[in-house]
Amino acid sequence: MKIAVPRESEAVETRVAATPDTVKKLIALGATVSVEKGAGTNSRIPDADFEAAGATIAADAAATLADADVVLKVRRPNADELKAIKKGALVIATMDPHGNEDDVKAMAKAGVTAFAMEFMPRITRAQVMDVLSSQANLAGYQAVIEGAAEYDRAMPMMMTAAGTVPAARVFVMGAGVAGLQAIATARRLGAVVTATDVRPAAKEQVESLGAKFVAVEDEEFKQAETAGGYAKQMSEEYQKKQAELVASHITKQDIVITTALIPGRPAPKLVSKEMVASMKPGSVLVDLAVERGGNVDGAKPGKVAMVGGVKIVGHLNMAGRVGASASALYAKNLFAFLETMVDKEAKVLKPNWEDELVTATVLTRDGKVVHPAFAEASS
Repeated sequence: MKIAVPRESEAVETRVAATPDTVKKLIALGATVSVEKGAGTNSRIPDADFEAAGATIAADAAATLADADVVLKVRRPNADELKAIKKGALVIATMDPHGNEDDVKAMAKAGVTAFAMEFMPRITRAQVMDVLSSQANLAGYQAVIEGAAEYDRAMPMMMTAAGTVPAARVFVMGAGVAGLQAIATARRLGAVVTATDVRPAAKEQVESLGAKFVAVEDEEFKQAETAGGYAKQMSEEYQKKQAELVASHITKQDIVITTALIPGRPAPKLVSKEMVASMKPGSVLVDLAVERGGNVDGAKPGKVAMVGGVKIVGHLNMAGRVGASASALYAKNLFAFLETMVDKEAKVLKPNWEDELVTATVLTRDGKVVHPAFAEASS
């Protein structure tokens, strides 16, 4: 059983799909591990550390992927990588299939068995495999760090002989995993924090972290959560009322962090041009949904935009900006999932195709797109 860990080809990607710790665990399962030269450089993992853990360092992607039974990646394989991966190999990564259906079909045509880690069901046994949570947690943390770096004032209140510096006011929009970590981080830095979310359960979580909850708490708000714990799309009437409340609140804020994403849909617009214009010069917005169209009007992917004295931070791959930490968590997520598909006595791959973890995440198999969300579109 050969496991391959190629270097990520995307320019903004700093993460790697394995660490020396997970390499040791993979070898203990009976695998040989091939890591492409320089794969861990941007995550502060030198090739020597992978070698010391028992991996073989391959010169390039083709050598890394040759005859691999399992390919571990951060992002889905590109066309060149697909050519080097043998038919029937398992490819485990965050596939980002929504809006990239042609790439999903390409993986099916290449004959690989592709697993989308972001489709991992949110059940107890899968918590250790939840890449969305592990990466969103770090993205929420880093959003506050980036916001504080762009904000040219101190974050905590400081009382000095020369006068008092007021605490920064931070408003977090969306109190999922990223939002909650953003709240906690901003609180640690001494900011006065408020937050909003359309899910009723979020109010208690926000308040437990010492932040004030801001929302229109009507009947629709009380029903606004799916069985999986995700936010629902709200009615236009509710969105209007919520926007009015947010508009009056946002004018007083120094830093706004937006985290709202609905799986499979473009990011909802939460902050309009008018709201941005109402903010004080020197204020900062950090848009964590910029890769899906953005929550903030005027956000530019990969850039810090200046709009009338207000900075809008649109960094791509926020978790990747703390690549060493993100890789450590992501690699453990992948190992925990792969481990369930290995026969530990025979030390061979043996996926249980009836396992709910497998059925929920498998995108392509035997030359076909098999995930129900994409199979119909493919046919």
